[in-house]
Amino acid sequence: MHEPETTNPRMRGAPPPGGLLTVDTPIGYELVGVKKRAVIQLMGSRLWGRFNPNHWDPVYAARTGLRAPIQTGEMTSAYIAEMCVNYFGRNFFRNARFHCKYIASTFANDVITTHGVVRDKTPTPTGARLRVEVWATNQSGEKTTVGWVEADVPA
Repeated sequence: MHEPETTNPRMRGAPPPGGLLTVDTPIGYELVGVKKRAVIQLMGSRLWGRFNPNHWDPVYAARTGLRAPIQTGEMTSAYIAEMCVNYFGRNFFRNARFHCKYIASTFANDVITTHGVVRDKTPTPTGARLRVEVWATNQSGEKTTVGWVEADVPA
């Protein structure tokens, strides 16, 4: 059976509860991201952007000068968070920090891919705190979101 190219070769099925990153993970380790299409059905949901027609109405978006409706930044943050949960596991929900800056628009039907690289590792009494540089790109390779995540991994 042929697996899609976006399948993480390090992971089959659900990630382990403790995640894939450990105190032995080297600086420079690259996380395999997730790939998502910005679908207008989700962009217009109450959770993501229903109260602003720039997020779901092509006619309204065109009137405001946009080539298509734009996805909310929170949606891209959710894609990055999914990647982080895959790697940090439950540790992503304990004393973690997540910072993103939205630097370009994501339009309806854009394909967003998340990326991450371990940039720092600080020893802690119970393991290590990893800092991961994170970003998202569109189908043209342009960065749309940049940021970082910090989380502890046990020894």
